[in-house]
Amino acid sequence: MNNAVCKLLGMEFPLFAFSHCRDVVAAVSRAGGFGVYGGLRCTPEELEQELSWIDAHVDGKPYGADLVFPQKLAAERDAGPDALQGRIPQGHRDFVAGIMRDHDIAFPDNDPPSGDRAQRAPDLSDTHGEALLEVAFRHPIRLIANALGMAPPRMIEMARAHGVPVAALVGAARHAVRQVEAGVDIVVAQGTEAGGHSGEVSTLVLVPEVIRAVRQVRPVPVLAAGGIVDGRQMAGMMAIGAAGAWTGSVWLATTESEVSQTFRDKMVAASSRDTVRSTARTGKPSRQLRSAWHDAWEAPGAPEPLGMPLQTLLAIPALNRAEQAADRGSEKAKALVTYYVGQGVGLIDGIRSAGQVVQDFKTGFADALADLEGLFDE
Repeated sequence: MNNAVCKLLGMEFPLFAFSHCRDVVAAVSRAGGFGVYGGLRCTPEELEQELSWIDAHVDGKPYGADLVFPQKLAAERDAGPDALQGRIPQGHRDFVAGIMRDHDIAFPDNDPPSGDRAQRAPDLSDTHGEALLEVAFRHPIRLIANALGMAPPRMIEMARAHGVPVAALVGAARHAVRQVEAGVDIVVAQGTEAGGHSGEVSTLVLVPEVIRAVRQVRPVPVLAAGGIVDGRQMAGMMAIGAAGAWTGSVWLATTESEVSQTFRDKMVAASSRDTVRSTARTGKPSRQLRSAWHDAWEAPGAPEPLGMPLQTLLAIPALNRAEQAADRGSEKAKALVTYYVGQGVGLIDGIRSAGQVVQDFKTGFADALADLEGLFDE
């Protein structure tokens, strides 16, 4: 396709797929899109393994990596998860233990940490982030992205040295301007409909607002994100000026994705009204599938969620334990199961392969263009 990001990144179709699953990343890139591997949960050694696997299975097609360097945390940036555990108030621990008891889930405080990265709270320290950057740039990535806050100078510096464009996600026009002034090459305008950490402005309003704002600084491609799960929506975003679509939730409903079968089932059954933007998972507002977890934190007498990363360290082990119990058949535990997902979940009605999702995007995109062209036929 003849557009800015396709030329910049050497891709066929400007559909970006953010995923924590290497199989999804490779499948999307092989199908003509652009897979972006989310390495937040990885240790440096694990990221090395995952990117090496993608290198071997992507058939030479371009892909990228997404890391997280939040600028404002509730504790020192150089402290790892172990050092931060002692800063979680006992009252908050007791509250979570009560939620778990109410759903018949054993949750002793002395449980050893899981070796599975999907079951661990992420390490958001600077030293950890620096190590992940070092690993990422040892691989032939074509894009490096920062998903939360300003792209740090070190990321931009290393990207320039390796000839890799930098992308950053934003939820407000003023943030987009700051990112471009800092040297970011691609801006992802993520509306409030998006799963995960998001702002308060809808995608339809945010995208043209960001495009107009960054043009005052310098021309950079702007990708649309938030609620986009099919090719017709993608075409609509590109009709108002976006250079492509950055997507996430739709890949959770694929055969390759990392989520549990319990969550897949809840996701397919959900409507667009079944998501909530809450701080109860990470300490920052993020959109998730509403569950009994959120109801508990919103109930009268509940403590205020902690800031990031303390709330993350508190919530993730409990939510993972609930998911494990749900997959073993506990109906009470199923009520707690949640994960990041956008409002586009209401348009997802089944499970497909990642490659088929890409093809469906292409078909829907082409159909939308044909419909628009038909408006001008004699």
